[in-house]
Amino acid sequence: MRCNLPVTSRRRILCVFPAYTPSFGTFAHAYPLMGGVKAFMPPQGLLLIAAYMPEAWECRFVDENIKRAGPDDFAWADAVFVSGMHIQAPQIRDIYARAHAAGRVTVLGGPSVSGAPEEYPEFDYLHVGEIGDATDQLVEILDADVSIPAAQVRLETKERLPLSDFPSPAYEAAPLKRYLIGSLQFSSGCPYRCEFCDIPQLYGRQPRLKTPEQMCAELDAIISQPGHPAVVYFVDDNFIGNRKATKDMLPHLVAWQKKNHFPLQFACEATLNMAKQPDILELMRQANFMTVFVGIETPEEEALAGIDKKHNAAVPMYEAIETLNSFGLEVTSGIILGLDTDSDGSEQKLIDFIDKSAVPVLTMNLLQALPKTPLWDRLTREGRLVHDASLESNVLFKRPHDDVVASWRRAIAHAYEPAHLFERFRHQVEVTYPNRIKTPTKGKLTRTNLRRGLILGFNIAVRVGLLSDYRRVFWRAAGHALKRGQIEAVFNMGFVAHHLIRFTREALRGEHNASFYAAKADQPRTEREPWWRAARRFLPT
Repeated sequence: MRCNLPVTSRRRILCVFPAYTPSFGTFAHAYPLMGGVKAFMPPQGLLLIAAYMPEAWECRFVDENIKRAGPDDFAWADAVFVSGMHIQAPQIRDIYARAHAAGRVTVLGGPSVSGAPEEYPEFDYLHVGEIGDATDQLVEILDADVSIPAAQVRLETKERLPLSDFPSPAYEAAPLKRYLIGSLQFSSGCPYRCEFCDIPQLYGRQPRLKTPEQMCAELDAIISQPGHPAVVYFVDDNFIGNRKATKDMLPHLVAWQKKNHFPLQFACEATLNMAKQPDILELMRQANFMTVFVGIETPEEEALAGIDKKHNAAVPMYEAIETLNSFGLEVTSGIILGLDTDSDGSEQKLIDFIDKSAVPVLTMNLLQALPKTPLWDRLTREGRLVHDASLESNVLFKRPHDDVVASWRRAIAHAYEPAHLFERFRHQVEVTYPNRIKTPTKGKLTRTNLRRGLILGFNIAVRVGLLSDYRRVFWRAAGHALKRGQIEAVFNMGFVAHHLIRFTREALRGEHNASFYAAKADQPRTEREPWWRAARRFLPT
């Protein structure tokens, strides 16, 4: 549903999403392999706000991961809406500066300002919390007046709009063909209280839900756009936060896939104890789920109690991963270094876990304290929050800072050494990919998919298979997959490895921060050598 308040003015709202800082998880190095892909995933929040605005108001959406909002965009707008996460704070402030230079009133909402409104004193309006009564207040204010207020106005949601009343995000405003994957939301909130996580405080511990009918309508909207991504990610905080609701929804998702000849693959994030739900896992397999992101955090079971994540040990960790693999789900793992329980032996335990689990992709970060988390509160009491831009984290670790960073560097160097990475992919070829359902070709044989496949195949063959310094280990793994008829696996491992190996090498040169949740201090950027010039080193002379 849209905002149903009566409005007397016609307003033009510019929704601007800030660029991301480079990270392991956004796969930016792989975009050039795809032909036309410029960004990771469309932001649900701003597209939802755009869809909620009164029907008489015009909305324009700009994702600065794709293109920068220009002077014409700001000149067109009556008000500029911005949303983002803590990692995007510098870019958020940059959008504010450009909007104010153009004389436009600015509104900031989303997870960063909801967690730390005091960090944004410059914005004219702060929307703290989810869509709800504060959003309606904002509409009333802007309907009456779009001039810049004399002092900042903070609007805080007291009554949230039920997810079952959410409008379908304004997918039509976003160029979906420019995104690597699509985004979809079924639930909000998570029942667990992991010490480092701000989700329960921001979105609640009782997951709130959309209806299956909403889900199917949003999927219809996604696939109606030419060139839509082939993979859609459920952005739910915990896909099985309400197990009964997930189990009830999945048959609708399976039916939608069958009706539309399986045009999409799905991915999600969940807790590792989903391995205890074989009925849900089988429904996910039938719905064509391929990947699940799991916050494993640490392979040391005793350390999980210290971060209130004992539910990760509900099933022995390796057994849980094997269970997920048996349903065709490739696991992507979140890992945290710098926990209070870390010891001199933690690094080797992590490296052993990487090798034994054969999880291909691990996003390894240093512990970072976020506002509105139990960790933030505890470290504040202990005097262990630090605000030094030259450091890799805002946490005063119990081990020496440089030792923790050195462990992180050695861990990512081991994980993404090409031979190790492709060996883990070979394992997936054996134990995971064969367990996926065979889907009809009709839903995949589109002009867009054929074009993408040709471009991706050519670029992987040239940039990875011919010009990279790890081409031999790639072809060994690719040959292993091809012998088993797993052509799609070759595309996937080439695409993913191209990004992970390049990003790791940059991180080891000190070009990236050791935590996705904190931006690297500003430093001069060196001119990057074009790939075609670097390729000459591998050509015969």
